[in-house]
Amino acid sequence: MHPTRIVLAALVLPVAHLYAELTPDQIKKLPSAAIEKQLPDEHPTSYYLYASRLFTEGRKDDAVFWFYVGQLRYRVHLKAHPELDPSGDPAVFSSLSATMGRKFNEYAGGSIKDWVAAIDRALKWDAATANGFTSKKKYAKTYQEIRSGLKSMRDEVEATADSIRANRKKAGLEIRD
Repeated sequence: MHPTRIVLAALVLPVAHLYAELTPDQIKKLPSAAIEKQLPDEHPTSYYLYASRLFTEGRKDDAVFWFYVGQLRYRVHLKAHPELDPSGDPAVFSSLSATMGRKFNEYAGGSIKDWVAAIDRALKWDAATANGFTSKKKYAKTYQEIRSGLKSMRDEVEATADSIRANRKKAGLEIRD
């Protein structure tokens, strides 16, 4: 098993089994259409697992999109439930963001245009898709705040595109646009 998958499984399994209908093994093996049909009702860790699978399969732009959907929905879940045990979901989110976030963002930064498009696509999908895990109606204000934060990040990426490219060039990282 790939080292990233081992770390991911260690982080996700203690929390995901409490909520998920989709198991990590199913996310690894089921056809994409079956997973995507179930994701709106799943714990946010399922989005991260699916994004990781897509990235490994070479579907990196789709992986970035699902990563941002997962980020958005996980942030909403955490903000909506401040009573959560800090060693549970908050710790898992921090670990996933640190381990997977870097990989996805490093790839995404190679094409500012595609990075912005992935965030826009995530925002659009989220707006159009129910969330059976964290109620959009009950937590409407929380959703608005978290979505606004993601939009601000997208705007910052666009505004600093030249600087991002220059920094990537200095670091020897790929630039795709």
